[in-house]
Amino acid sequence: MSSIMEGAIKTKTKRFKVKHPKRKLFRSNDPFLSVFMWGVNHTVKELQHVHVPVMLMPDDFRAFSKVKIDNQSFNKENLPSHFKVKEYCPLVFRNLRERFGIDDIDFLNSLTKSPKPMDSPGRSGAKFYQSSDRMYVIKTLTGEEVEEMHCLLKQYHPYIVERHGKTLLPQYLAMYRLTVDNQETYMVVMRNVFSGFLKVHKKYDLKGSTVDREASEKEKLKDCPTFKDNDFLNDGIKIAIGEEAKEKLMETLSADVDFLTRNDIMDYSLLLGIHDTTREDDREEVEDDEEEEEYDSGGSGGAALTPPDSPGAGRRREPLQKKNSVLEGRIDPETDIYAIPSQSSGGNLPNEIYFLSLVDVLTYYGVKKMTAKAAKTVKYGASVEGISTVEPDQYAKRFLSFISDAIE
Repeated sequence: MSSIMEGAIKTKTKRFKVKHPKRKLFRSNDPFLSVFMWGVNHTVKELQHVHVPVMLMPDDFRAFSKVKIDNQSFNKENLPSHFKVKEYCPLVFRNLRERFGIDDIDFLNSLTKSPKPMDSPGRSGAKFYQSSDRMYVIKTLTGEEVEEMHCLLKQYHPYIVERHGKTLLPQYLAMYRLTVDNQETYMVVMRNVFSGFLKVHKKYDLKGSTVDREASEKEKLKDCPTFKDNDFLNDGIKIAIGEEAKEKLMETLSADVDFLTRNDIMDYSLLLGIHDTTREDDREEVEDDEEEEEYDSGGSGGAALTPPDSPGAGRRREPLQKKNSVLEGRIDPETDIYAIPSQSSGGNLPNEIYFLSLVDVLTYYGVKKMTAKAAKTVKYGASVEGISTVEPDQYAKRFLSFISDAIE
C-alpha cells in the first residue's frame, strides 16, 4: 500500500510558462523622441482598424485622437512614466499619404527608428529632425502654426486631389502634439526635399527678394550653409534644365503659387539643393538599416496600449541604397521626387542634380506682416524694390519672375 502511495506522490506536474506578446522598443537618448516613435507606432496601427471612408467629411478636418499613458511599466528604461500623444486629423493625413504614394507600413518603419537632429535653417526657432532613412523631416510648430495648418488643410487636401499629387508644395503627412514632462510640443511630418543618398553640396533659400537677403556670417560657418537670393545672384548660378523641363516646372510652380495667393499666403521660399555629380563625396553615407529590431517580451501590465501588428506589418522596404541607380550617382524616382537633372550636353551624363520644393507656406498676410511691411518701408523707403514683406499678389508675381529668370 505504501508503495502505491509513493507512486502517486511522485507523479510529475507539467508547468506552463506564461508568454507575453512581444512589444517593440523605442530607443533614443531623448525621451521626447522615444515618445514620438511610440506615438507614430500607436496611431498608424490604430488606423489599420478604421475603415477607409468613401470620401472625407468636414468633421474629419476637426477630428483628433488622444492617448494618455500613466505609470508606464513597459519599456520604462526608454519611455517616461507619464506622457500624452494627440494626432490631428488622422483620416485626412492617411488619405494624403496614400495620394503621395506612401505606404503606411513603410511610413511607420521609417519613423520608429530614432530620428536624428538637424541644423535649424531659419530664424523661427523651430527644431528639425530627420528620419533614420532620411525619407522624412519632422519640424516643431508653434500653437499658432497648428491653427494655421488646420485652416490650410481644408484647402490643401482638395488641391492635392485636384493636382493628383503633382505639386512642389510641402508634402504634409502627419501632425501631432506630444506632452512629455508636462511640456507640450507640436510637430508636423513632411517628405524630405533632398535625397537620402545623393549629397547636397550647395543650398539656397529663394524668395525673389533682395533686401536683407544674404546668408549671415554665422550661417556661412556651417558645413552646408543655406544661402539666399543675393548670394545666388552673386554666385551667377543658373538652374540649367532646358526649355521643356523649365516649362513643366513653371506650370507646376505657377499652379502652387496661385493656390497660395488665393489663400492669402506669402513669405514662402523655393528651397534649392544642388548635387554635383563630379565630386568624389557625391553620396551620403547611410547607416546600416539591416540591424535586428529590438523587442521586449516581458509583461507590460497592459500599459503600452498599442494594437497588434497587421498581417502586412512584417513587410520591409528593400534597402534603397543598394539600387544600381543610386550607386551610379543617378536619381531614384521612387524617393527623389523633387529631383531634376541638369540638361546634358554632347551625350554626357548631367553634372548637376537639382532638388526644388516650396517651403515655409504657413505665413498669412495678416496684421503682423502688414506691420512688418510698414517698418521696412520706413527703414528702406517706399520706392525700394525687393522688400520681402508685401501683399500676396505682388509677392507671387515677383517670386515667379525671379525663379523663371533663374532657370535656363
